[in-house]
Amino acid sequence: MKASEATQYFFDQAAARLELPASSRERLLMPLREVQVQVSFERDNGEIATYLGFRVQHDNSRGPMKGGLRYHPEVDLDEVRSLASLMTWKTAVVDLPYGGAKGGIGVDPRSLSKRELERLTRAFVDQIHDIVGPDTDIPAPDMGTDFQVMSWFRNQWEKYHGFNPSVITGKPVEEYGARGREEATGRGVGALTTKLTKRLGKKPEECRVAIQGFGNVGSHAAKFLNESQFRIVAVSDVSGTYYDSDGLNVADVLRHTLASPRHSLEGYDKCEHLPADNLLWLEDVDVLIPAALGGVINGENCDKISASVIIEAANGPILPLADTRLAERGVTILPDILANAGGVTVSYFEWVQNRQHYRWSLDRVRQELDRTMNDAFESVWTMAQQHNVPLRTAAYMIGINRVRRATDLAGMS
Repeated sequence: MKASEATQYFFDQAAARLELPASSRERLLMPLREVQVQVSFERDNGEIATYLGFRVQHDNSRGPMKGGLRYHPEVDLDEVRSLASLMTWKTAVVDLPYGGAKGGIGVDPRSLSKRELERLTRAFVDQIHDIVGPDTDIPAPDMGTDFQVMSWFRNQWEKYHGFNPSVITGKPVEEYGARGREEATGRGVGALTTKLTKRLGKKPEECRVAIQGFGNVGSHAAKFLNESQFRIVAVSDVSGTYYDSDGLNVADVLRHTLASPRHSLEGYDKCEHLPADNLLWLEDVDVLIPAALGGVINGENCDKISASVIIEAANGPILPLADTRLAERGVTILPDILANAGGVTVSYFEWVQNRQHYRWSLDRVRQELDRTMNDAFESVWTMAQQHNVPLRTAAYMIGINRVRRATDLAGMS
């Protein structure tokens, strides 16, 4: 199943509950604009490399479009289209004045030198600078990109349009970035994991957690949950699963990854080392947090999962058939459009600070993030209870309703 088909499936489930007419569904689902560009740059050896770049702008009925910029070999138009749609519902669920967009380049950033990565980024900006901007479409970091890439992006865009740091978020703090942005997605995942498990009658110290993916999101989620007394028994990346039934020393694991040239878990030897995929079906796990690629839980492997709670820190980690089977087994799933919305929330705070030319303290950023995520969780939980639907359907119902309301109020121009 294509990524866009999976997103549409979850949309259709909520739309059916809302009794949306077909014309409204088509209008809400269809992207506003899709752009595919050729990105060419000179490699260090003098050769010319060419990749495909994409930017999909899905909806702007609630405000400027917002969405990450992903560098990964599997990036294609269908994936970007799906992620742009997810951003529309995500920003609506947490009630940010944004629409949804997404972008990316089908490239492995690990295969490029730092100078090549910079040239790639600047070449991409040259192609799309006229369709992004602080009042139109505001990119941000995603898989394979970071604050350095955002800094290059901003610098190149400003060569065309002049000084305006609010064109992009996820920038370095030294260059108008927001304090707390790097930790935001993982912190939000951790905070909502704590809230959901308590709502389900589980105490943190009684919950055994496994986190698939130990990049920016997974590592910050692990740190937050460890400090909240959860027992992290397994983490993983492409190098394998690192498991300790008594609980990993999370601080030691974090120190190891920070010292690693690629911030990898590879070489960590103070626990049991298992194949990477084994993390998903460890038997002594209560809370599973997929924080890597989409589509990792599907109809072929979902029956192996023992966890009773799944927190979608990644975008689209559970495909529709698996989602249905897990729900039938009573597994509680916190959907991606709520669980990982901490990143776009603090990106909004960064954009606001840039527009006001006023910097917030880290405490204020965290307080505002916690309040926003808490309010969104309560709305989704209440909707799920009132309509007797899974949390995913409830989240989509809220997001769709808000976007539909904005679209109807704007009318046709």
